[in-house]
Amino acid sequence: MNFRFTILTSLLATVAALQATAHVQWFYSTPEQQWQQETHISVTRFEQDKVNDVIVTRYNEQQMMGFGGCFGELGWDALLTLNDNERRHVLTNLFHTTSGANLSFCRTPIGANDFARNYYSLDDSDGDFKMKHFSIARDRTALVPYIKAALDINPGLRLWACPWTPPVWMKKNHHYATKAGQDNGYPAPDMKQGEDQFIIQERYYKAYAKYFANYLTAYENEGIHVSMIMFQNEPYTINIWPNCSWSVASMKQFVGRYLGPMLKLTHRDVQIWHGTMNTDRLDDVEQVLNDARAARYITGAGFQWEGKDIVGKVRRLHPDLPLMCTENECGDGSNDWNAAEHTFGTMKQYIDGGVNSYMYFNMVLKQDGMSAWGWKQNSLVVIDPDTHHVTYTPEFFLMKHFSRYVAQGAYKLKTIGNDDTMLAFKNPDGSIVVVVANLHNDARHMSIAVNSEVINAELKPKSFNTFIIS
Repeated sequence: MNFRFTILTSLLATVAALQATAHVQWFYSTPEQQWQQETHISVTRFEQDKVNDVIVTRYNEQQMMGFGGCFGELGWDALLTLNDNERRHVLTNLFHTTSGANLSFCRTPIGANDFARNYYSLDDSDGDFKMKHFSIARDRTALVPYIKAALDINPGLRLWACPWTPPVWMKKNHHYATKAGQDNGYPAPDMKQGEDQFIIQERYYKAYAKYFANYLTAYENEGIHVSMIMFQNEPYTINIWPNCSWSVASMKQFVGRYLGPMLKLTHRDVQIWHGTMNTDRLDDVEQVLNDARAARYITGAGFQWEGKDIVGKVRRLHPDLPLMCTENECGDGSNDWNAAEHTFGTMKQYIDGGVNSYMYFNMVLKQDGMSAWGWKQNSLVVIDPDTHHVTYTPEFFLMKHFSRYVAQGAYKLKTIGNDDTMLAFKNPDGSIVVVVANLHNDARHMSIAVNSEVINAELKPKSFNTFIIS
């Protein structure tokens, strides 16, 4: 890179001390070569009178909780087109802690999400306020076996859950969606952002809180522990797939007066986070996070899509509150290198903004990548149902460049200099992980001062790179 950062004497104290000679591993991916190990690494002693592109300091920023993706019915359907050995191989590549991508903190929907087979909830019996007909029988056909298969590979996998929609009988328009389209039989005018689709009455609030409690208990009975929930996916979305719009006042009321007290009584170990917020309306988010009653139960906040524009502001206002990117921007099914570069930029924006964890969306899809509502999206793994050919997309390798070596409990490290395409972390074992992208069409030299030494790297054109320094 042409830019050089002059290292000031006063900054030397911020450079953490390692052993005299660092051991460095370097993995890279390009459009033509994925997850290759580079053995020609130049490591030199740090010299005060020389300049380097980037300094990795010892200043800890946020602590990382993990990287993951979202389970979905269509993902399991894609995996079912493979035989047992092929399916386990894919799951190993996604979840195994040492030979795979080490996805360690994942999301699962409560009822239908936009990559379900069709609309459904866990209690579609009209007026069932006592939840007598609540059932996860549908989940046992896809989500439960999908999650169990992942847990079999990585027993330490942690889970959080979120509904896209309540049961329709709890909603003003009695429909899973908020917008007409795809011949979905939507019976009413489209909802508006900030308008309550949920029926704002106490008996509905109470029934919905019980719905969450029943969900957690039912999954526990399946041997699946869900450690955290968010009460609504994208309350600001108006669209044709399962969703539900909420006003700020109703969010505060439901969490503070109903959901929070219910889970404190029935599932004290399950956290409630505010999310998933797909809005740049900082004041809306702050009203909930600062509400005296709701804030007693909220232990974190999740953001996606438009939320990326305010996550840094939320971090500054709430320096100790865990934050998450709850959904990677989903793409259009291209599954190409440009999509991976876009995702790298999104990951950097969120992680620089202070999130503790980052979620991709669809981990696995069939070749066409199409939802039941006509949106073709990207995934980490693509399976051709006819030939059974498995493709690991550029975004799979990008995620692996982070998730494979950035351990749970790692701290993001502050970097100084030409770090527009770089992120650095310190693991609990003391090792340092540096992830850097070269987004240019030509090779770029980069010098990275880490501890008492300098890594001199010739980054390949169009490449993602992970350095592990111990």
